[in-house]
Amino acid sequence: MKIVFAGTPEFAAQAMRAIDGAGHEIVLALTQPDRRAGRGMHLQASPVKEFALEKNIPVLQPETLKRDSSDPQKQIQAQEAHAQLSAIDFDAMVVAAYGLILPQDILDIAQQPGRHGSFNIHASLLPRWRGAAPIQRAIEAGDSKTGICIMQMDAGLDTGDTVFIGELEITPEETSSTLNHRLAKLGAQSMIETLNRLQGGKGLVRTPQEAEGITYAEKILKSEAEIDWNLSAQEIDRKIRAFNPFPGATSNAEEASMKFWSSRIPKVDACSKAGRPGELLGLSEEGIYIQCGKDAIEILEMQKPGGKKMNAKLCLQSLAYREQVLRFQAK
Repeated sequence: MKIVFAGTPEFAAQAMRAIDGAGHEIVLALTQPDRRAGRGMHLQASPVKEFALEKNIPVLQPETLKRDSSDPQKQIQAQEAHAQLSAIDFDAMVVAAYGLILPQDILDIAQQPGRHGSFNIHASLLPRWRGAAPIQRAIEAGDSKTGICIMQMDAGLDTGDTVFIGELEITPEETSSTLNHRLAKLGAQSMIETLNRLQGGKGLVRTPQEAEGITYAEKILKSEAEIDWNLSAQEIDRKIRAFNPFPGATSNAEEASMKFWSSRIPKVDACSKAGRPGELLGLSEEGIYIQCGKDAIEILEMQKPGGKKMNAKLCLQSLAYREQVLRFQAK
């Protein structure tokens, strides 16, 4: 099948590589404009663009697909993208973590007679966690499972009918990084199965989303990163894992802003001491114990300003920790 692919991060690139590897032809790639990143703030292409260039696939990078944009330059980009999509021959459009809204006139192109429409690889069990950050919000909320939905797209925000659902359990140690990796693999496999069914003429069963259980996964903001030690250990543990790798949970101690990357709930009676929220209770075999609003949390991996991620115990020792009472700022 001839595919138009729209996506940006590695999550999307993994699906793109799988589609290409399965023998389908990607005739056009849409991805977000190059962004400045790294210490040198150099322009960097998205993983989707990098793969497209490797395979000599034409690439479009409009800042918007809305032809009625108030910005004349963006309007021109959107019109050019619309014209190019209208001119090429393709069978279906696949969208994965693109980051731009597809307006109805773009969806209409993919729904023309003889085409199968647009399909989105969404990383949640819809209608739970529609929106921008379903992986992070599922961990933060303490969900026990999540998955991939292949959705027939419409003009709403992740409101289309599902045509394929695959589930995954969320482990107690799961971070957004590890869950993203597992869901990317499942998403790629699910999309290949969907395309193969279409190519084989088997058709797809479209299932409307349930009206109950709708939740929205709002975009992750850097302002959410600061830990409130008055929360329970369980809530803080979820946030630390949900915000790994972005934006990284933070807290100040002795005027140093520390980042927390890995944590867990200690076994019962692992730490017998108690203190005020944010207070360092002592060292564990693999990290440190910090008092929360309810119970204590075991921090396993931390990062000091300008440093690298490291074992939490070693990180504190590198800050000249000498068994004195250390307390992270609690809101």
